Order: sequence, then C-alpha cells, then structure tokens
Amino acid sequence: MPTRHVFAAPGAWRAAFCAGLLAATCLAGAQPVPPGKAKLTLSVRGQAIEVCTYRPTNRAAGPLFLVFHGMLRNAEAYRDFATVLGDRFGAVIAAPEFDTNRFPAEAYQRGGIFRNGRPQPKDQWTYSLVPPLVAELRRREGRPDWPCYYIGHSAGGQFLVRLAAFLSTDAKRIVAVNPGAHIFPTRDLAFPYGFGGLPAELGDDGAIKRFLAQPLTLYLGTADVLPKDLDMKPEAMKQGATRIERGRANYRLAQQVAAARGWPLHWRLVEAPGIGHNARAMFSHPNCAEALFGPRTP
Repeated sequence: MPTRHVFAAPGAWRAAFCAGLLAATCLAGAQPVPPGKAKLTLSVRGQAIEVCTYRPTNRAAGPLFLVFHGMLRNAEAYRDFATVLGDRFGAVIAAPEFDTNRFPAEAYQRGGIFRNGRPQPKDQWTYSLVPPLVAELRRREGRPDWPCYYIGHSAGGQFLVRLAAFLSTDAKRIVAVNPGAHIFPTRDLAFPYGFGGLPAELGDDGAIKRFLAQPLTLYLGTADVLPKDLDMKPEAMKQGATRIERGRANYRLAQQVAAARGWPLHWRLVEAPGIGHNARAMFSHPNCAEALFGPRTP
C-alpha cells in the first residue's frame, strides 16, 4: 500500500487543526517526497491540496514533474500513468488533486479567472496555487532551484494551456497533452476559447505576446479524433472538429500571429502517431521526451 500522509480531521475545526499541524510540521522540518508511491497533503494559500507522488528508487535525483489530471479528478491514476516518466528521467512525480467540490470546471479547466461571470483577482485564480505548491515541494526537498516541468492531459491540458496564457512561472516547459479545447491567441474568440471579452490587462496585445513567448508544448495524439467528452459548444467547434484538429489549428495560428507581429514564439508542436485520447499511452510514447525537452541533438 502507498504511504499516506493526510490530515483527517472532520468537522468545523478541521481548518484550525490543519493549520496547527502544518505549523508543527514546518517547525520540525517537513520531510521530502518519500521513495515509491505516496500521498501528501500540502497547505497552499490556506487550502489543503492532496498530492499523489512517486519517487523512483533506482535513479539519481532528477527534475520535478507536476502532473495535472483530467476531468475525472483522478490524481492518483495520473500519478500512476506518469511513473514511466519518473523511471525514464529520474524525475519526482507530483500530481495535485483539484476536486470538483472546490474546483468545478470554471475553476479548473478555466482556472478561476471568472466566477459567476465576474472577473476574479489574480490571487483567487486556481492557476495561482501552482507556484506556491511547487515552492513547498522545493522547500521540503531543500532544493530551491529544483527544475520543474508541468504536464497535463485532457482537462489538465486545458488547465495548462490557459495557465500559460495568464500566468508567468519558472516552469522549464508546460506540456498540454490532448486538450479538448484551447485558448487561441486572438480576440476573435471569447474567453475561454480566445482573448475576447477579457479585461484589458488580460486580453490586450501585450497579453497575447506574453502567451506566445511561454515555453508551451502542444503534445497531440494523431488518433485523438473521437467526440467522447469533447467540448461541442459553437465557440469550441470554431477551433476544429476534433482534439487533434484544434491543437494543430492553435499552433498554426500562433505561428501566423508571431510572424505577422514580429513576436517571439517559444511553443512546440509534438505529435504521437497513432495514439488516441489516452494519458498512459501519451506519457509512455517516445515522443514525450521531445515534448518535455525538445528535439534530441545529434
């Protein structure tokens, strides 16, 4: 059985109990991610976030891979899908769980930028939980400069495409795998499909320029063509009829906008031939290395 490190205090005093236990842990010096599979509960901006982890036991310390689950909110399964990456690259895997009670689609796939149609302050965005979560894992490891990569599949890919549109991080690479819908670098589509209808500071040319400069990889399975769980809203259908079409169209538009404006483009498009909407297969495919680290040099 995996090691479990959880706060399990029910009732109205749960938050106070967690805060006290967290303080005691900090004073004692929190432990690093243990070998093998485990679960941690981290306090991030006052929220308890469960994180499913994996540390390979037969490799030297490598980077941190933060793995974002799909719409089923199954962080433990995504941790398991990603163990192949941990073993392959000597990486520690950390898969945070964003449960539907606290993080419905508006707060997960769309990042919490709006709530009930109203724009939210940046510190209330779900995206803003990610850097302090990474900081806490680095603190536990005693590695303040621990290289970190973000990778998310399906709804997790949507989360990361839009995170890249609005939040600067120190992630080495942000890999969005088979997103069902994207944010395109244009105001011709309304948010969450484009930058239209956003407050000026989030949707102006400067925001789109910053988006194109992000270290974003669109990592797509060429056989991801089935409509199951696909966003079929009219605005989404303008991006393409399938996930592979939408990803290719987003990258193509990014190239066009960057060339027309003379802006830097730091995106990559990487494809996994013959793979459909399958996180395990996408993570296991040899091309996942290129999605994370770029083309292999001769």
